[in-house]
Amino acid sequence: MSDGREEVLRSVRVSLNRERPTPEERDRLEARIATLRRHTRPAFEGDLVGRVVDKLSSRAATTTLVGTMSEVGTAVADFLGRNGFSKKIAVAPALADLTWPQGFDVHTGKARADECVSVTACFAAVGESGSLVLLSGAESPTTLNFVPENHIVVVRTEQIVAHFEDVWLLLRALPQGMPRAVNVISGPSRTADVEQTIQLGAHGPRRLHVILVGRDCLA
Repeated sequence: MSDGREEVLRSVRVSLNRERPTPEERDRLEARIATLRRHTRPAFEGDLVGRVVDKLSSRAATTTLVGTMSEVGTAVADFLGRNGFSKKIAVAPALADLTWPQGFDVHTGKARADECVSVTACFAAVGESGSLVLLSGAESPTTLNFVPENHIVVVRTEQIVAHFEDVWLLLRALPQGMPRAVNVISGPSRTADVEQTIQLGAHGPRRLHVILVGRDCLA
C-alpha cells in the first residue's frame, strides 16, 4: 500500500476513533460481506407462468404458450402470419438448433439493418414484474434485442424466478463471470415525450412477443 493511501486511511480511522481491525475482526467483516442477506420482497399469489403472461399483456406484449422447444418454429410462423410479416428472421446463435417451417429465411448472428424480426433466448424471466433478462455474448448478440422492429423471446418456464434478487444470484453464479451487458425488457419500446402520447417503437422494437415453453404451460 502506498504511503499516501495509508495516510488517508489512517486519518479516516482516527476521525472515526477506530484502530486497524484485528485479524479476527477482519475475518468477521469479510464473512459478513460474503453472506448475502435476503431482503424484504413483495409477496404475490398465483403461479409464475400466469403472472408473467398477465404482466406482459399489461404492457402491450403478446404471448404464446407451447409444450416443447420443437413447437417454437411453428409458434414463430403463426406470429408472423397473424401480423403479415415476411419469413426472413434473425435468430440468436443460442437457438441455432431449432427447426423452422419450410420457406423461412433464417440468418443466425447479429441483427442486420434490413431485418424486421429477431428471435432470441433469454437468461431469466421475473415473475414479480414480468420482465425478461437477456445477457450480451456470442450466443446472444445485443443487436437482436433492439434493431429489428419485432422481437420474439423464447422463455423456458424453468427460467422464471420470483424476484429480481433471484436474478442477481444467478448472475453471480455464472462460471464465466458477469456479462458485458444485462438488458431487462418489460415490453415494447415506448415513449410519451411528444405531446404526452404513447408511441411504440421509439427506441427499439415496436412489438414484443414471448413464447413460453414448458409442459406446465399446457396444464
